[in-house]
Amino acid sequence: MPGEAKPRPPAVEIEAPDIGAFRDGGTGIPFTVTWDSGRPGPHVMVSALVHGNELCGAYAVNFLNERGIRPRRGKLSIALCNVDAYRRFDPANPTASRYVDEDFNRVWDITTLNGPRTSVELRRARELQPFIDQADILLDVHSMQTTTSPLMLAGPLPKGVDLARRVGTPALIVVDSGHAAGKRMRDYGAFGDPASPRNALLVECGQHWIKATVEVAIETTLRFLVAVEAIDAADAAPHLPASPPPPQRVVEVTAAVTVTTPSFAFVEDYHGLEVIARAGTVIARDGAAEVRTPYDDCVLIMPSKRLAPGQTAVRLGRFVG
Repeated sequence: MPGEAKPRPPAVEIEAPDIGAFRDGGTGIPFTVTWDSGRPGPHVMVSALVHGNELCGAYAVNFLNERGIRPRRGKLSIALCNVDAYRRFDPANPTASRYVDEDFNRVWDITTLNGPRTSVELRRARELQPFIDQADILLDVHSMQTTTSPLMLAGPLPKGVDLARRVGTPALIVVDSGHAAGKRMRDYGAFGDPASPRNALLVECGQHWIKATVEVAIETTLRFLVAVEAIDAADAAPHLPASPPPPQRVVEVTAAVTVTTPSFAFVEDYHGLEVIARAGTVIARDGAAEVRTPYDDCVLIMPSKRLAPGQTAVRLGRFVG
């Protein structure tokens, strides 16, 4: 369609891993499992395959399972989410299996979940909803369209930033409120309530289909489990880099640019984390309207290649602290 950027996708370096070990995990919900330590502690969850073409999370949970990494305290649950989309993954057309009917990560407001509308993704979200409701702390593992540095999306609340700092990686923490098109799972229910101790993070590990993204997913998942005390540092240490992660920085998103016309186009081929020095710089055109940076040193967060009306084109932020 007009305005839809269609560059050649990066080479697919990784295969879609076998997730059969989670097919019948004993929870009554396909492709979920809960490991109970039998000791007091939080109920921690790691979710993957929210988008069917984002493979790194499946590698991360397989890594936990195959190496026998289990909680020392509390419970650890695994949720493989949009399996119907994942089953359609084709390395010859890797962008096509993001979802079947609609974006699974835009349906997590109560009105939509309890409403009359239906789709493949909504049916699966409703199936998973009681499972997600059990989690005290969630890490949702994702990847990105472009080859850019990993990001931890902490949501808009201080509790999310605090948890991201405890995890300690990736190096960039993004404070944001999500998308106009719908609510993400990391913002669902009590995760997005400042009065609730329940908490969630969403990690963007790198470009969808490169090997380095899998490494980031595994490292971040292990550091997350240590940070929330589900496992001990000694459990993770053999699988982590010898050197500590670099210091973290925080970017606060002040606006999300939502596409309004079919002719939206960026003025340059942005990949993400570009810092635009001067306020008022034109970065895109949406029909007759110009999209300009609102302040000096504006950071472009995750500029999208999916530029249909209603979708988020890019988030605009600035470094804080």
